[in-house]
Amino acid sequence: MSTVTFAPLFRSSIGFDRFSDLFETALRSEAGSSYPPYNVEKHGVDDYRIVVAAAGFAESDIDIQVEKDVLTIGSGRRDAAETVQYLHQGIAQRAFKLSFRLADHIEVRGASLKNGLLSVDLVRRVPEAAKPRRISIGSEPLTQPAANASVTATQNAA
Repeated sequence: MSTVTFAPLFRSSIGFDRFSDLFETALRSEAGSSYPPYNVEKHGVDDYRIVVAAAGFAESDIDIQVEKDVLTIGSGRRDAAETVQYLHQGIAQRAFKLSFRLADHIEVRGASLKNGLLSVDLVRRVPEAAKPRRISIGSEPLTQPAANASVTATQNAA
């Protein structure tokens, strides 16, 4: 497999260097790791939902965590009843772990388990400080850098 470089994309952008990590993670992900099946849904401009098929799992069997903008949904291994003899076992009861990298300002609103489907609701809440704002153009800079301030003070003292 050839190495992909994103350096040309970063020439005209600032702060997007972690996208290369995101692409590398996507390229390394295993094609066979699709258990359990899930959907990612968009329910509005800022509302999202992840729906995981969690048949046979109880709320106490599933763990949901958010750490450093990564949502992790996982379960422990379910122990089948020892008295049951399966003639056909089509419902998987193995442990799973799904990870989703969340974009900036995405928060987990809540989760629910109903009819074997785990729903995790997400919302994008952009703080006022991060919203676009108009910058006025003035004739003089608002603040001087610290290095220039010390030089100016030295010249005025002499």
